Amino acid sequence: MPQLHVENVTLTFGGLNALTDVSLTIPAGEIVSIIGPNGAGKTSLLNCISGFYHPTRGRITYGEHDLSRAAPNVVTGYGIARAFQNLELFRGLSVVENLLLARHTHLRYSLLDSLLFHGRASRQEAENRAYVERVIDFMELEQHRTHPVGTLAYGIQKRVEVARALTLAPSLLLLDEPMAGMNVEEKEDMVRFILDIRREQGITVVLIEHDLGVVMDISDHVHVLDFGQKIAGGRPEEVSADPRVIEAYTGVSAPVAVGA
Repeated sequence: MPQLHVENVTLTFGGLNALTDVSLTIPAGEIVSIIGPNGAGKTSLLNCISGFYHPTRGRITYGEHDLSRAAPNVVTGYGIARAFQNLELFRGLSVVENLLLARHTHLRYSLLDSLLFHGRASRQEAENRAYVERVIDFMELEQHRTHPVGTLAYGIQKRVEVARALTLAPSLLLLDEPMAGMNVEEKEDMVRFILDIRREQGITVVLIEHDLGVVMDISDHVHVLDFGQKIAGGRPEEVSADPRVIEAYTGVSAPVAVGA
């Protein structure tokens, strides 16, 4: 799997920098978290990676692919999928229908094939449905598969949002606060799914999450943004002890050891 490289990315809106000279690398096969206080630029960075925003300056690459000016559908074609902080689901459709809609980018048959529904069309539709059923099984959504999404509990809807992204068969999964608004039990379930996504499917995961306990427990590397700038990066234990990170979260400068 390719690595994701963010090189000196700056994102400007009307003279205001949402991101300033941000650089980081996401190694293949890891769970990497991007953290920081509210307004630090975390979602803006994910928007740049996924093609919703284009950097004012800098470059983003995924393997041989340059994402800097790529449209969202092109980014998806490179194997990058995203689950949103605010649910992007069709509330009146069932879980199965939402996931089948997400698979439409993998359909490769002609208009004539679709009208006659034979050969390539019927074969690809069967393959897509089988893939969706595997995702439903993986995310433990069997009992909810025919229910309209809007009738499901919030924690289940968040799970469907992640399932929708998995249905795209990504090699890189972007998760924007997948545990926001969840209770303890729901968070534990989501943590288990994220670990299984990496372990069983080999998918690289980029995670934005405010629960620092979760971040430090499951991340291989952590990058910290504050006011649109990267202030730290490294192993969880290194980042959690960084004075700049402590100050960004508490507003209080960490004490300096005598003799340092």
